[in-house]
Amino acid sequence: MPNRDDVTTHPDPTALSFDPPTPPSAESGGEVYYRDLLLDPFQAEAIRHIKNGQSVLVSAPTGTGKTIIADYIVEQALAAGTDVIYTAPIKALSNQKYRDYTRLFGKERVGLLTGDLVINRDANLRIMTTEILRNMLLMDEQLPNLSHVIIDEIHFLDDAERGTVWEEVLIYLPSRVKVLGLSATLRNLRQFAHWLSFVRDEDVRVVQETHRHVPLRMFITNKDIQGMLPRADYEKAFARWSRDVAPALKKAEEQAAAARRAGGRGRGGRGGRGAGWGGGDETRHTDIVRKLESGEYLPCLYFAFSRKMCEQFAHDLAKRKEASYLGPAEQDVVRERIARFDEDFPKVLTSDQEDMYLKGIAFHHAGLHVGLKALVEELYEQRLVHVLYCTSTFALGINMPAKTVVFHALKKFNGHTVAPLTVRQYMQKAGRAGRRGLDAVGFVVVREDFADWSEDRAAVQLYEEGEYEPVESSFNLAFNSVVNLLHRHPLEKIRLIIDKSFLSFHHMEEGQRDLRRAEKLEEKLREEGWDPDSHASQKPFRGRLKKVRHLVNRSEKAQSKVYDSFMEKVDALKKMGYLGADLEFNAGARVLMHVQIEEIFVTEVVLSGLLDGIEDDLLFGALCCLCNEFSPTVRIADRVRGEAAKLVRGLRSIRFGDSVRLAERVSGLRPTFGAEMMPFGIGWYNGESLMALMLMVESRTDVSGDLVSAFRRAKDLCSQLRKVYEHNDPFMAERLTAIMRKVSRDEVEVID
Repeated sequence: MPNRDDVTTHPDPTALSFDPPTPPSAESGGEVYYRDLLLDPFQAEAIRHIKNGQSVLVSAPTGTGKTIIADYIVEQALAAGTDVIYTAPIKALSNQKYRDYTRLFGKERVGLLTGDLVINRDANLRIMTTEILRNMLLMDEQLPNLSHVIIDEIHFLDDAERGTVWEEVLIYLPSRVKVLGLSATLRNLRQFAHWLSFVRDEDVRVVQETHRHVPLRMFITNKDIQGMLPRADYEKAFARWSRDVAPALKKAEEQAAAARRAGGRGRGGRGGRGAGWGGGDETRHTDIVRKLESGEYLPCLYFAFSRKMCEQFAHDLAKRKEASYLGPAEQDVVRERIARFDEDFPKVLTSDQEDMYLKGIAFHHAGLHVGLKALVEELYEQRLVHVLYCTSTFALGINMPAKTVVFHALKKFNGHTVAPLTVRQYMQKAGRAGRRGLDAVGFVVVREDFADWSEDRAAVQLYEEGEYEPVESSFNLAFNSVVNLLHRHPLEKIRLIIDKSFLSFHHMEEGQRDLRRAEKLEEKLREEGWDPDSHASQKPFRGRLKKVRHLVNRSEKAQSKVYDSFMEKVDALKKMGYLGADLEFNAGARVLMHVQIEEIFVTEVVLSGLLDGIEDDLLFGALCCLCNEFSPTVRIADRVRGEAAKLVRGLRSIRFGDSVRLAERVSGLRPTFGAEMMPFGIGWYNGESLMALMLMVESRTDVSGDLVSAFRRAKDLCSQLRKVYEHNDPFMAERLTAIMRKVSRDEVEVID
């Protein structure tokens, strides 16, 4: 694939083709500076296209400086007095960009909209989650001054749960607004650019950079290896282990198993991968960290794929390590920052965590207390954390590189089963290794016991080759989008909108290929004597003619596959009674127009009248139940009783009612229902502190961040329901407004 291509747009989306690469101009060939920084050629080229008023798709490895291109757009828009929107897939990235841009341009010029947090909504530069922008466009909000939209991590378009929103934004956005799409992991760049040019109805320019300024080196290691080995050397070590060690381990395990069957206890009876004959005791995280310390490989990001592991590993290392990674002056800085944190969040930081931070060790995951999350990120940015145990959320977009990235395992739970990391998931994390300007090379270390190598070998080879999986569409319109499209457009216009989706584009390409195959087959049949007008000539060619008809039929079905899915949702809404036979809006559809969180479930709750007449604290508790649910491993000390218990029973009845189950079948998405959230929502509304509420929780990991997330989403749901009631029940709308004000305090208002 050429490093840089220009995309040419044609009326037929399946006929799009790339022009030959454009030779560098004098402007792009010379040195180009921005903010006193010498731009890389790909940065300069992207900025040149932006100056020419074009949309640009940039694909470049993590850490190569894609953000500078976004910064240029922001600076130019603010200077010209136009608006620019920066969208990101996760709130942590939105919050980081908000902090970065307020430092650069001042708080009065920057806004943040993440549903639960709204700051300076009318600022020229607004940072928001992609869902917020989709909602604005879907509701026909006028954006006359908007010149650019920056879509960070644009490959998130193929996320199973949220990717549809990315496609909707690109489809609904006016063509006068220019788009900058940023990604590190776009393999099918040509196809994606073809579609983007088609859907934007413009000549989208493509800039691809494959070179990393800080190259990566992968090592594999375990406790039985001296140092760390490249893959080829690890293979040799594995062969020696398989020959000299594994047979004896297997024999010992068989003897232990026989002893157990005979009633004895035996030895080596742990079994399982990484134990018994499979390789003895597993390699510990501390075995890996010791190797990093001895070889000057710190600071490191140590990826563990559970919150429990992150917390346990960090505490374990802090207890085992006597000396700090930090010098006395650095420890003083940490103490000062901890003192300020304690003023803002009393009784949150434990003595064990304080000791951990003073040793330059920390952990980070999505459930962490929002203040602690921000504290850890700040300490890490100041290079005061040398070993950070983290989950996957730390890898997505947040600009916090390390000298070394460690993988504790190469498998994680993907929502259905434990599976190997995809190449994209691996590179998203591995790409954090190597700090530009500080490191000559970035190190990627894989903890790999010999017993696991037979299963992991193929995945590691794929990671080294670096061939990302193609970005595929997950287009699956939400019911809220369906009713809003029906409210604003006739079916003919909706068909045109849906046909612009990346999924439709893909099906169109498939359909065109099938048609071409059918035409070639027909041509060959004619050469062999088949006459379509002669009935007598049909018989000898019957089998192949059947194949032609099959290809033609499949092509026709491909053209309408996505629209058929849309109409399936329309039919479901008719069965629920939300829409009439002629698509007239009944009460359900009118409520659904404003509800984006747990759409059908919440709509059914509203229609049931279950929320009418209950106390405000119960109302907020009920909304919290619809916005989050704890892991089954979390135990709740307090159980709801009385009216709260009655309300939970009512919500559960609706959750498993016909309409919600039908929506679940049609959409493929399981509704959220955390009945255990009720007492926490009631407590938060009544002014209890987060730490007081945490006394009700028995959990092996910090889940305070999950609680805050539930409160924030419940507040966001209050805002959506306020729009439902504002015309027909102003009193209820006022109650919801008052609830939003009351719960907006402490951690709920923190920009974490």
